[in-house]
Amino acid sequence: MNKIGLIGAGRLGVCFALLCEKTGISVLVSDVRDDYVESLNNRSIITNEPEVKRLIATANNFKATTDNIRVIQECEIIYTLVSTPSLDDGSYDVSRVWEVVEDFKNAGDVSGKSFVIGCTTNPGDCQKIQDELKELGVDVFYNPEFIAQGSIIKDLRYADMVLIGGPNTFHRTQICQLYYQFMQKEPKFSFMSLTAAEVVKLATNCFLTTKISYANMVGETLILAGLEDEIKDVLGAIGADSRVGSKYLNYGYGFGGPCLPRDNRAFAAYAKALGVEHGLGFTTDEINQDHAKFICQQAIKKNVNNLPFFIEDIAYKPGTDILTESQQLRLAKDLLDAGKKVYIGKSNPSAISQISSEFTKKYKKKISFEQPKEEVFVVEL
Repeated sequence: MNKIGLIGAGRLGVCFALLCEKTGISVLVSDVRDDYVESLNNRSIITNEPEVKRLIATANNFKATTDNIRVIQECEIIYTLVSTPSLDDGSYDVSRVWEVVEDFKNAGDVSGKSFVIGCTTNPGDCQKIQDELKELGVDVFYNPEFIAQGSIIKDLRYADMVLIGGPNTFHRTQICQLYYQFMQKEPKFSFMSLTAAEVVKLATNCFLTTKISYANMVGETLILAGLEDEIKDVLGAIGADSRVGSKYLNYGYGFGGPCLPRDNRAFAAYAKALGVEHGLGFTTDEINQDHAKFICQQAIKKNVNNLPFFIEDIAYKPGTDILTESQQLRLAKDLLDAGKKVYIGKSNPSAISQISSEFTKKYKKKISFEQPKEEVFVVEL
């Protein structure tokens, strides 16, 4: 394997591609944004993701294009990490993945190539794509990554598990070899069918949202019982049980970001479509919404002097500028809707720049991104 391709070089895609390049393999990526492709080629990409600028600055075998068909023609293994936005019912819109399938059909002789889908799909989608490309001699694999924004490179290097759905062929062996080369711990592979792997991706994140919601429910209970100071001790004791575990078992904001909420709802939608009546994903989503209201109510209750509120960062988690389903931003909106004045910390200018003019116009003098010149109530969880 001398060259791999990647279609959809967004945050995750460019990180994965750069790690592959560091193994000595040539990498050709494509993206629909002309200016972004140019920034990749001239190494001037603007990103807050750790290590990306350093890796791309020394990437001698990394090129970008807007031509998907060129990627397919020049490479033997082609990954895709195109966007798959959520639909109203919680399932994923995979139309952009199918556009890549059409590119395969228009790329000439593609026999012997493999198509590795890394973006989140609905269970059954990848098998449909395999059925479509089988007559062209293309093997399809499902290989999603379990990462968090703000630590993508690290999470790829130290992944707990590498999930691969698809046939046991030479290309699967090549995919495994790639992980062996860039991971900094012994990879643990889980092999299964395409559809089973799609279920694993959604169900894993659904379990994490359940764990987060459970921890927040326990925390709310302790607060109402007058035991707020012991939340950390209680959850620490629960997490010390090996059957439970301490990861994701902390009291705080609810789950947010571009993955957990969407995967949670997608798994619930898939289960419901199969006849599962009690969709845990829908329940945890409701708990998450109620928890946001609880946090707002508690913040107002604690602010006995009715001071302006101060929220340090509105990104969904530290170390990133992503506002997708940010519970911190949700709190700011809820406080503003309650007629309160809110200051937003200036430590994350990239996140602040994403706030729409309509948002600031709606709340006018009630929201400020300036350093407070008056006494404020700092929201801390």
